Amino acid sequence: MRYTAPVPNADWIRISGLQVDCVVGVYPREREVSQPLQLDVALCLDTERAAEAERLRYSVDYAATMAQLAFLLRSCRFRMLETAAHALCRYLLAPPTTGERRAPLQRVRLTLTKPTALGGHAIPSLEIERDASWVELVHEVKPFGTVDIIHETRDARPEESTAPLGIYRLNIAPGQSIPLHVHRVMQESEMVLTSGLLCQGKPVAAGTVHRWPLGAAHSYHNPTRRTQSILCVDSPRFMPEDEVPVEGEPSGAMRGQHQAAEHRGAGVVGVPFLLRGASEDRLAVERIA
Repeated sequence: MRYTAPVPNADWIRISGLQVDCVVGVYPREREVSQPLQLDVALCLDTERAAEAERLRYSVDYAATMAQLAFLLRSCRFRMLETAAHALCRYLLAPPTTGERRAPLQRVRLTLTKPTALGGHAIPSLEIERDASWVELVHEVKPFGTVDIIHETRDARPEESTAPLGIYRLNIAPGQSIPLHVHRVMQESEMVLTSGLLCQGKPVAAGTVHRWPLGAAHSYHNPTRRTQSILCVDSPRFMPEDEVPVEGEPSGAMRGQHQAAEHRGAGVVGVPFLLRGASEDRLAVERIA
């Protein structure tokens, strides 16, 4: 008798109508000001275990997922909808780290819409669908743990003013640290994905966003017994020579004002999250609830 492996259930969680104001597009006017972008995403996974155990770790926290996708759209300043869609799908389909308490996804269907791009004459959108086998992450071993390279864009052409960017997941092993350092070239935005990290020597909650100005000294330490992860966007993409170790005290943190953004669709209303940029003379720290 031939053994047949069980086929996972194909259940779908949908997040519809997420509105994010961000820089996206190739035309000069689109590089200067934000425009609304609508995101609709369907996540395929097996929810059998979550239903039986009634534990969120076996499913998807759609509020956290929504905030992470909005963070990427705001931070990356994508030139093409195609690039944005592929990068978001790669992030969603990346296997969860040992410290992330969520279920792996089998498949993602994602739609990006630019409602005002054509002045109301028509509404352009892009829909893509990918499964988990499409994603092949590059993993780099670091003294503090590992780095997953989620997505990196190509070098810009001479006529383009946009620097290539990189999206990374930093995985800090138990008891390890990212030492105090600064960047002189890379603009860096980070979102804490897990609970238990120390940033600048103080506890930092999951969902907190840091936008580090050039020259701002920052560090992380993982005092817990499980891996802690950070979602990181670098522009230009990561440059090892621009990870400059320093001594002394970390930069002071100024906590940003919270904005309660209402997200109509999928029953998500009034979820507060801040994705405000930082001027070069201060540090922006934001909390995504």
